[in-house]
Amino acid sequence: MSILENFDTWKGFLANRLEQAQQQGMNQQTINSIAAEVGDYLAENVDAKNKEEAVLKELWNAASEQEQQAIASTMVKLVQKSN
Repeated sequence: MSILENFDTWKGFLANRLEQAQQQGMNQQTINSIAAEVGDYLAENVDAKNKEEAVLKELWNAASEQEQQAIASTMVKLVQKSN
């Protein structure tokens, strides 16, 4: 099963990567910037595998660059609180 097929699995994957980034000394701004780059990549290259991803993709594609940064930052906070 792909990590993208289940939203909880995807959040767990993100949480693990976030923890690794923090352990390597990345600051919050760098993490948020990388999250926005990942969001761009996913929106352009990956088909949504579940309803949550479909909503995120639609929001991402409708958002301005500043709003995309906010979405990425919010996703980082979501996985931080889930952990």
